[in-house]
Amino acid sequence: MIKNIALVAHDSRKAELMSWVKFNAETLSKCTLFCTGTTGRLVKDTLSKTLGDKAATLEVNCLLSGPLGGDFEIGAMIAEGKIDMLVFFCDNLIMQGHQNDVMGLVRLASLYNVPFATNRSTADYIIASPLFHSEDYKRIIPACIDSYKNRQLK
Repeated sequence: MIKNIALVAHDSRKAELMSWVKFNAETLSKCTLFCTGTTGRLVKDTLSKTLGDKAATLEVNCLLSGPLGGDFEIGAMIAEGKIDMLVFFCDNLIMQGHQNDVMGLVRLASLYNVPFATNRSTADYIIASPLFHSEDYKRIIPACIDSYKNRQLK
């Protein structure tokens, strides 16, 4: 079951992410959310307006802004197995000043087999999947991670 979700959005895609959060507020209210800086504040506000009093019990954790280290914080949480899904609405039309950080998140999500959505359609498919709610589904960590950890150095 997906319980811990990281939400990130570049400035030009924040409104789109908030629309998705509003549409999925009820499902997201059962999860723990981790968000980079401004995105986190917007998520809290959107959920509060959408869910009213129920929003007071939600767990929305605001990390640093992406360029100030928030991307690294989420990346570390992925590597530690603390993130079950990453939703990152990124702006692919402009080069970001922290593009390497963004690519690092993409690499870690792929490496650790974390469901990763970069757009609304993919996020919709993941959250609508029966596996999203399944208590039986367990993410499989690729064997290459243990192989790398236990490699023999000469």
